[in-house]
Amino acid sequence: MLGEDIMRNMSFALTIDQILAGTKTVTRRLGWLWLIGKTGVLIQPVRKNMGLKKGEHVLKLRDPIMVVNARREPLRWMEDDTVYGYTECAKEGFGWHPDYKHPSAFINMFCATHKGCTPETEITRIEFVYDYEEVKLPMK
Repeated sequence: MLGEDIMRNMSFALTIDQILAGTKTVTRRLGWLWLIGKTGVLIQPVRKNMGLKKGEHVLKLRDPIMVVNARREPLRWMEDDTVYGYTECAKEGFGWHPDYKHPSAFINMFCATHKGCTPETEITRIEFVYDYEEVKLPMK
């Protein structure tokens, strides 16, 4: 596919601290369908990617991250299976947060910050690593 070898930027405006601390290893997105089933893709984490004002520039948060898994799932799965939900909140970097460590609060926050999203919405769950020098990916 055209442009697949171009590293893309991904905004982490809502979770800058988690990215900088390296505590976030999963992100949920409404789009990014092209990533489904792909591993080894490098993504540049940035503060803000779209809606930059005149004179603003993309700010890289850290070295690129590597996608190790990307799949579609309903957002509500985090509430349907609470063990999964709490584990995912921690992977999203909110394991310490007084509110967002709870799946229902995380889902409410996600829907409030993503126009048109409901708990029934299918999202793209993207899992990634920061240190990928030693990662062994499946052969293609």
